[in-house]
Amino acid sequence: MTQTTQTITVVQGGYAVSDNPAVVLSTVLGSCVAVCLFDPQTKVGGMNHFLLANSAKGKSDDLKYGVNAMELLINRLLQAGAIRKNLQAKVFGGARMTAHSNAIGSVNAAFAKDFLEKEGIIQLASSLGGDQARRVQFVPTTGAARQLQISGIVPEEIPATRQHAKAPDITLF
Repeated sequence: MTQTTQTITVVQGGYAVSDNPAVVLSTVLGSCVAVCLFDPQTKVGGMNHFLLANSAKGKSDDLKYGVNAMELLINRLLQAGAIRKNLQAKVFGGARMTAHSNAIGSVNAAFAKDFLEKEGIIQLASSLGGDQARRVQFVPTTGAARQLQISGIVPEEIPATRQHAKAPDITLF
């Protein structure tokens, strides 16, 4: 990661776009997914953070749903000067946070991968699934991303004496 002067936190149902090389976009994910898109030629990028792939009630313009979050992020990138055919993606999240939860994380991950494929956006890297939360930091002007596994999250149904192996932190370039 480069030296930064400003970190912008992307909250659930949110997004951020920047062409400032001093900006890092950051979020924390469990079963949610963050898609980081950037144009390496115009040096503009952004991140979204969606909770659910689709609305159970049908059409919704709420940003917590994947399709809306993706469309808005792409449109804002284009408004900021990105060229659609140059967009590249890195995708994170989609964990199964409790043993008894349904497969929200895997549905979110599958949605993101399918959306990118249908839209012809190259997916350079991903870190999806598992059972640990992640903190993701993304430099929108370069596409550099770093993921930090968040340990110590133990679902209530697992006894406190059970130990989880700490997954390694990774940096994607």
